[in-house]
Amino acid sequence: MWRPQPKVDPMTQLKSMIKGSFLENEPMSIHTSYGIGGPAKAFITPKNKEDLSFALQCAHQHQIPVYFVGSGSNLLVSDDGIDGIVFTLGKSFTHLEIEGIHISAESGVMLGKMVKEATSHNLTGLENLIGVPGTVGGALVMNAGAFGGEISNVLKSIEVMTLEGQLKNYSVNDIEFSYRHSTFNEDEIIIHAEFELTIADHETIQNEKIKASQGRKKNQPLRFRSAGSVFKNPKGDKAAGFLIDKAGLKGTRSGDAEISTHHANFFINHGQAKAMDIVTLIQLARKEVYDKFGVKLDLEIKTLGFHPETFTV
Repeated sequence: MWRPQPKVDPMTQLKSMIKGSFLENEPMSIHTSYGIGGPAKAFITPKNKEDLSFALQCAHQHQIPVYFVGSGSNLLVSDDGIDGIVFTLGKSFTHLEIEGIHISAESGVMLGKMVKEATSHNLTGLENLIGVPGTVGGALVMNAGAFGGEISNVLKSIEVMTLEGQLKNYSVNDIEFSYRHSTFNEDEIIIHAEFELTIADHETIQNEKIKASQGRKKNQPLRFRSAGSVFKNPKGDKAAGFLIDKAGLKGTRSGDAEISTHHANFFINHGQAKAMDIVTLIQLARKEVYDKFGVKLDLEIKTLGFHPETFTV
């Protein structure tokens, strides 16, 4: 006698087939530099391209929302968590190779490691990014930069994977880059990138690296948990931190979150801050800066799990 087969839960199926790491109801607070964020329904670190492709195809087939994160260094996750799958390549896609003036890096390579390797080979073009947190993939998406340098300046090509698990390749000319912005498709995940630098004098490179490192230590509250700059600097000669400071908001707190007294564009977690504490400070800073100076502040940090209107004022 024929009997209908019981339906298999897609998450259960995926967990049984994935070769990498599959964590259920994983607190995002342990995967972000803020130390903030509720649970993701699933948190997957795929073993390789084939593993990632399979997981993406499965999620696409069952219409499960997917999200991509790097090291979580510029990310604010909702206290309610994420109803979907979060993918990270930060612990598996970590191959880095330098040949002559060319660097080949998978997206999970830490940006700091690539900078150090480049400078040790007397290659210039990345030394200003020393100390910038995050992975190569995350740095490319936000066009990470510091002290006049941007990662897109030395980029040659990129390999991505679509939500259907297919690989695609782009040249640097296929992507538009601007200040802390790129036009990478949100439904594609960066897998690998190629860079081309130039050879320079070792002492000159080291001096630039030291200058950038000292500038970061001097101007940023590095001993506290944060997500880096909260807002992009607006057009004009007034930085976001300067405007927030002049609005009188340095030291303002909500719960255990504070607008840093060291750098007003850094909102820090003193230990027990919730996402909504940070949201409250973001809304306040936006309102006060607009009311006092007529300047609209745009977020630089990435957000996950929030209603689209959460940050509007």
